[in-house]
Amino acid sequence: MTDQSAPQGALVCVPRLLQRNVEKHGGKPAYREKEFGIWQSWTWAETAEQINDLALGLMLLGADTGDHVAIVGRNRPAMYWAMMAAQSVGAVPVPLYQDAAAEEIAYALDHCGARFAIVGDQEQVDKVLDVKDGLPGLEHIVYLDTRGMRKYDHAAMTSYADLQTKGRAAAGQFQAVMDARIAAQTYDDTCVMLYTSGTTGRPKGVVLSNRNVIETSKNSSDFDGLRAGDEILAYLPMAWVGDFIFSIGQALWTGFCVNCPESPDTMMTDLREIGPTYYFAPPRVFETQLTNVMIRMEDAGRFKKWLFHKGMAVAKRVGPDLLDGRPVSGMDRLKYKLGDLFVYGPLKNTLGFSRVRVGYTAGEAIGPEIFDFYRSLGINLKQLYGQTEATVFITQQPDGEVRSDTVGVASPGVELKIADNGEVFYRSPGVFVEYFKNADSTADTKDAEGWVATGDAGFVEEDSGHLRIIDRAKDVGKMADGRLFAPKYVENKLKFFPNILEAVVFGADRTMCSAFINIDLTAVGNWAERNNIAYASYQELSQHPQVLQAIGEHVAEVNRSVAADEMLSGCQIHRFLVLHKELDADDGEMTRTRKVRRRIIEEKYADLINALYDGSAEVSTVTEVTYEDGRKGSISATLVLQDAAVASGQAMAAE
Repeated sequence: MTDQSAPQGALVCVPRLLQRNVEKHGGKPAYREKEFGIWQSWTWAETAEQINDLALGLMLLGADTGDHVAIVGRNRPAMYWAMMAAQSVGAVPVPLYQDAAAEEIAYALDHCGARFAIVGDQEQVDKVLDVKDGLPGLEHIVYLDTRGMRKYDHAAMTSYADLQTKGRAAAGQFQAVMDARIAAQTYDDTCVMLYTSGTTGRPKGVVLSNRNVIETSKNSSDFDGLRAGDEILAYLPMAWVGDFIFSIGQALWTGFCVNCPESPDTMMTDLREIGPTYYFAPPRVFETQLTNVMIRMEDAGRFKKWLFHKGMAVAKRVGPDLLDGRPVSGMDRLKYKLGDLFVYGPLKNTLGFSRVRVGYTAGEAIGPEIFDFYRSLGINLKQLYGQTEATVFITQQPDGEVRSDTVGVASPGVELKIADNGEVFYRSPGVFVEYFKNADSTADTKDAEGWVATGDAGFVEEDSGHLRIIDRAKDVGKMADGRLFAPKYVENKLKFFPNILEAVVFGADRTMCSAFINIDLTAVGNWAERNNIAYASYQELSQHPQVLQAIGEHVAEVNRSVAADEMLSGCQIHRFLVLHKELDADDGEMTRTRKVRRRIIEEKYADLINALYDGSAEVSTVTEVTYEDGRKGSISATLVLQDAAVASGQAMAAE
């Protein structure tokens, strides 16, 4: 096991790291935010003042050691400061998803017993107020954005700025007490509590200690040589463990700058303006960006198309070798340099990736074709494998050992083992303390020796030490004839196509595989516009004969690829349908981190699955949906069921 001692200089908690950064990097930018089109910046010294004032304000409200403080809002420096202010008074920050429904927020607030909620704006205030009557432990709401809040009852509500002002005025009363609380914190005190995405039931509160966060931040930063001059863009949900580690853990450890975009709509523009050197995105973001690139190329002139495809052919062949320092001929180097001048450079600049030195993707497996596309451009994109329970990092890909078919080697301080049934286990300094108020689930997940069950099936390559993940252990199964069934493998191949946003494959214990497919409305809508095809809704476009034909061609191509893999050739799709609606977190079909809730989909759409297997040519269905304002409704549709072209492994091998 790893060294359990505290880090040098007794940096045993986030507030002490903050104090260290004020001394070491005081005048350097710590957090930036774009507001009204203008970037505003705060140095480490200014950040510490903002946090201190808010922490004093929380003490004025009565915040005590061990209290839980809920944080709900979009990525803004003030919301990160709220988490660190809670830590400064000895309380535990509990970030929640800003797009969560009021009922989901109510569950978390009740479960953790939050006394205080710090929220971003009127929308979040309204959500909390809607459920406050059922939360007797919730005492006070602090809101950041004052717009629309003037006529609310402020008896148990205060603006963020006002609380800071009151806290500043109360420094004489509380500063010494707060300093004493910081000094008393230990490496094993709770740092943060994060709720899991809840793919199989109610979300669980994952308790992470100062040791978990600081050791993991230190080890992962050292692994990739992260430094104070780096820049990141903080745009992923604050309730997600990765954002907490990148925007607080690693930021505090290394002293790099965290940049918050103005809004989701301006994210791509803000990304280009910042030009991050350290970047993370889940596969969905990279898939969307690639889809947009391909759409733009479809609209480009003949010469631009020719230049793009010519350049990308060279990039695909030699780009990864150049990135990894492997030998490349002088002629290929010249061709790549010309491609970089005319194609890759401008494209990376458009995507905002010109300065990326270290890039990661995780959360879901990324399609190898998508992964290789970005690597071929010279972007040092790598894969990591992690969990909330691991404080993110289980494996990472070292520079020079990056492959699309593995998730890398064990991260520093992490041990791996594979159970007899193929399930991956790990233990590390990042292993979570417990599930809050859930001793049974804690014991089921983490054994007495600290080994944690990931729930994923995989194996470690003997020669390289790289971990390969096959699928979720509970999703990997057998076909009726005994062949291996691994749905995620096929789903990722399908999602490579710009027309396909999401896919869900079925087939465990069955004679064949079938699939639900979601079209990408942006990509398919653009195609419809270019071809003068009118449509009134997503539902209508999804069932258009030409759309169904195009999706059928994509499925056939994936089947040819799957047939080439002897171990997984049984996972070819025999029948499929294009769903009449997008899978949606509000409808319970996906988690807030965009992971498919497979069991819920199987129950909700049982009629459609049965139709795929009974040979029906079409099926009529009624589906309950949730509108943006929370109202429930239903949509009716008649869906076309299609047979797919299935390939043989022998035929593929011959090709």
